Amino acid sequence: MTSPLATLAQGMPDVLEQLGRIWAIIPDARLVGGAVRDLLRGQAVADIDLACPTPPDAVMAMLKAAGIKVVPTGLAHGTVTAVIDRRPFEITTLRRDEETDGRHATVAWTQDWREDAARRDFTINAMSCDSAGVVHDYFGGQADLAAGRVRFVGDARLRITEDALRILRFFRFQARYGRGQPDAQAIDAMTALAALIDRLSVERIWSELRRILTGPEVVRTLVQMQACGVLAHVLPEGCAIPRLGRLLACGAPDEPVLRLAALVAGDEREVARRLKLSRAEGGALARARGGPVPSPGLGGAAMLRLLADHAARDLIWRTWLRQADALGQPDAGWDALRRQLAHTQPPVFPLNGGDVMGAGCPPGAVVGQVLGQVRRWWLQEGCAPDHAACVARLRAVLAEGAARAT
Repeated sequence: MTSPLATLAQGMPDVLEQLGRIWAIIPDARLVGGAVRDLLRGQAVADIDLACPTPPDAVMAMLKAAGIKVVPTGLAHGTVTAVIDRRPFEITTLRRDEETDGRHATVAWTQDWREDAARRDFTINAMSCDSAGVVHDYFGGQADLAAGRVRFVGDARLRITEDALRILRFFRFQARYGRGQPDAQAIDAMTALAALIDRLSVERIWSELRRILTGPEVVRTLVQMQACGVLAHVLPEGCAIPRLGRLLACGAPDEPVLRLAALVAGDEREVARRLKLSRAEGGALARARGGPVPSPGLGGAAMLRLLADHAARDLIWRTWLRQADALGQPDAGWDALRRQLAHTQPPVFPLNGGDVMGAGCPPGAVVGQVLGQVRRWWLQEGCAPDHAACVARLRAVLAEGAARAT
């Protein structure tokens, strides 16, 4: 495998130089976790995390004395963040778990690198790399990475009882790094302990689920989760995995909420409420599954009428879901429709309440009623009438109303 520091030297020399500044201050610090894993595969990384046996308050003092900005981002867990040229480097003191409840851990500092590595989730995430480029691998992570094996560190059941989120993380990592059948010990442990997911915060569950939905091997991963009884705890409202498979076969984008809209078989409002989706996510989910759906061959006036009342993205997402239901495969007609929706300027109704009152209508509920009447006419005309034409129509409506009143 590629040396982690060789990967940095080749693709991210500025990061290697910045790390050199940290190593000059804390020479026994090591790269840890995902950075080591991905650098071994020759991949660039976004986040660089380090660990060291030095207590966090001493780490902060050493960095500050060297003129490096440091932020106490997680002192309770031994983490500080060094900021060099606007790039953050998390540095965490080696830890051991004193007590865990399946969601949170009480930790104590240690100087034992193996003890710190033993508390991590998977062997491929438990490696560290020192300033000389030597990879320290206590649990066979390099061999597992090369073979495409995702294994828990030590006893799978113990790792899961420490933090049940590791069940979902296993499936996410299996999809990205695994090859072949998942580890049998892991499958047995996750099947037995699937109910522990119910103890997790829904925010953490959604964070992992959205990554699974936008990662590789989505359908296969969900099928594996379903077979273990895990998916029923993640989405108890019900799932439609085949529908999501058809959506993916159509070539739909990797939008997590769109994919969730295809996957959910139950009430999307209940899903949004239970998972505590953001207001934007919950609204997008509901709009994707409800409302008019344009079809290929839609005329220009009809498209403008739709765009006047519905955001282009909502309409486009509905077309993906309809195409998944109707065809389940790529189609040039649906693609052309989406391009037209994306590139058509949404029409804007040219009148407002001020125009209505300016034409002589008294304030009150009648203003909205008149405005709505003119807008319906504007829509029927294909959203083509301009401000002057709409004002003329407005005056005609007011005249008709006055005539009826007399």
